[in-house]
Amino acid sequence: MPPDRDALARRLAEAGLRLVADGPDWIVEGDTFPSRDLIRDCGGRWSGSRRRWTFRFDVAGTPAGLAESGAQPFAAQVAAGPARKHFLGHRERLRERFREAGPAALADYELVELLLFFSVYRRDTKPIAKAMLARFGSLAGLLAADPAGYGECLGVTPARSDDAVDRATVRDDDQRFTSVLLKAIHELLQRVLKEQIRDRPVIGSWTSLIDYLQLAMSHEPTEHFRILFLDRKNVLIRDEVQTRGTVDHTPLYPREVVKRALELGASALIMVHNHPSGDPTPSKADIEMTRQVVAALGAVDVALHDHVIVGRNKHTSFRSSRLL
Repeated sequence: MPPDRDALARRLAEAGLRLVADGPDWIVEGDTFPSRDLIRDCGGRWSGSRRRWTFRFDVAGTPAGLAESGAQPFAAQVAAGPARKHFLGHRERLRERFREAGPAALADYELVELLLFFSVYRRDTKPIAKAMLARFGSLAGLLAADPAGYGECLGVTPARSDDAVDRATVRDDDQRFTSVLLKAIHELLQRVLKEQIRDRPVIGSWTSLIDYLQLAMSHEPTEHFRILFLDRKNVLIRDEVQTRGTVDHTPLYPREVVKRALELGASALIMVHNHPSGDPTPSKADIEMTRQVVAALGAVDVALHDHVIVGRNKHTSFRSSRLL
């Protein structure tokens, strides 16, 4: 085996990988994901069709194509380890600042940038993070956004590849992983806030309730009705989205509200719906519908504690506004 290929094999072996002949190519076997930067920087190419990292050598044992590109001699590359791209160094500096100075020291876009390290493969995430915040307006808007919108900010993947299929694979993986990551964080935050109102009187945890509702509903693109069903001690029994509608209307049927309250054995409830326009001012239709629900619930001795309309960073309480 030529010396340069020997050097590569030794380098890969240190990472727990094997270099194996496969026709005119050599493939890397083992768990390659943690060492993908090492493999790529040593001249490896990802084959989307074979789902393998591959190397091809000339008779001298040098990876094909490197000599023509004027690259550093291959043996020197392997001995020195993977090249440090500018964004790789930036990633490590940002991680270090996060560890040493703490999360509060980072700007909003830097926190998003840091998260994208885990989902965007091998490119500068700073412009992506800034584009996302500009596109969705805020951190809350980013987390609540339709995942399809993330792809608009990720753009065309500039990852090094000679294969259009490979570029498409990287692009699709970036969008899929980013969507999973950000939506998981959004769901996690909702669950953390919901813990603050669970197993305790909701009326006595009003600030926590509003925080939860703002995160869950303020950036929804269409109206929807959520109902919190409470027991006799005003402890939450169930939190349910009853209906979804359009950008400015969603139907709510009093008889269905009564039916569900009786099924759950609820003694009281709080109605909530969002205004995608951002303005939580009640409409005449909102006021009339609320009166109908109050009348229907009163017939079965169930109380309506409040009707909350959630807007963008603000809300309206019917109880506080004396509409109940």
